[in-house]
Amino acid sequence: MSDVSTPPRAAERTPAKRAAGLTLLGPAFVAAIAYVDPGNVAANLTAGAQNGYLLLWVLVAANASAVVVQYLSAKLGVVTGRSLPEHLGLRMRRTPRLLCWAQAEVVAAATDVAEVIGGALALHLLFGLPLVAGGLVTGIVSMLILTLHSRRGTRTFEAVVTTMLAILTVGFCAGLLVAPVSPTELLGGLVPRFEGSGSVLLAASMLGATVMPHAVYLHSALARDRHGDVPAGPERRRVLVATRWDVALALVVAGGVNICMLVLAAATLPGVAGTDTIPGAQRAIETNVGPVVGVLFAVGLLASGLASTSVGCMAGAEIMHGLLHVRVPLPVRRLVTLVPALVLLAAGVDPTMLLVASQVVLSFGIAFAIVPLVVYTSRRSVMGTDVNAVATRVVAAIIALVIVALNVTLVALTVTG
Repeated sequence: MSDVSTPPRAAERTPAKRAAGLTLLGPAFVAAIAYVDPGNVAANLTAGAQNGYLLLWVLVAANASAVVVQYLSAKLGVVTGRSLPEHLGLRMRRTPRLLCWAQAEVVAAATDVAEVIGGALALHLLFGLPLVAGGLVTGIVSMLILTLHSRRGTRTFEAVVTTMLAILTVGFCAGLLVAPVSPTELLGGLVPRFEGSGSVLLAASMLGATVMPHAVYLHSALARDRHGDVPAGPERRRVLVATRWDVALALVVAGGVNICMLVLAAATLPGVAGTDTIPGAQRAIETNVGPVVGVLFAVGLLASGLASTSVGCMAGAEIMHGLLHVRVPLPVRRLVTLVPALVLLAAGVDPTMLLVASQVVLSFGIAFAIVPLVVYTSRRSVMGTDVNAVATRVVAAIIALVIVALNVTLVALTVTG
């Protein structure tokens, strides 16, 4: 990567009159959908059922890291008027740029597979629909949601996605109202520790499901498109303050949902047969917690799949635009990326295994998004007077180093069996 000056693009997206107060919130809630996608469901339920409260600290630490990372992504879009993929595309030579695009697209594809499979599983649990048919329905509905974004604009799309976020929050958290949660074990789960290589692998999967590389790429574009070219000074400071609140509130919701899933599994599923799959876990929740909670869980899974697959498709489109300078209509991209998920479902591959595996793939791509994000937002030549403060640089660097170290550990454990 070379350090070149990149002045903000022309204010083609600048609103005629900039919004104020709560109306500035929204982009982070769209990005937060990536943090509660079906892959999270598989990873968190597996962690809770197999290890109880042991890995709760992983979710808390990962969500705290995600707040920093997502704010930096949004900040990059607000200050420079360009997304992270656009900055990468401007600074990289052709071969590294193509390699970066290839790994980012693999990450986006893994995300897409997980989200379509999650929607298919939810439709199967709710209506008995075959998985392939459920995947097709999920793809069609997400295509309609993306068409809504194209025709009705960002605000309408944000409203739809935020509504789905509210639905899945109720669906995934309702069980805690009746689950026998142990306060002592809950507090014990906040102490950082592992128990064997299996828990390290699962922690890496949870990390991949919590700090999402495609959300890092996308959030900078969402903030860019929502706020336009914000001039330096009081107006930009006001937008950045609103952005901090936007990120904090959205990820408190998303992090809370992830914690609820793990705690629900830890409280109700340990020792229960069949909880190594989402359908098995849902049946166990119905049996041990109640049929209403089981149905709400399936509804939450459906909302998660429908919303997250739309957001994932947008991320893939932004990655392609920024790194290849190619724009593909969102419905067309949705149609193309739907195929791998349908093929895997038709081949009879275990859906839950695919969901967990997709999160491990995501964990490989995190460093490629976070490292340049930290570097760019710490360069005065890119950010001007809004460059990261020293404390922010240190915290962001530590987060990046820890994530890279965990990924290296994951590779070593996978290779050695």
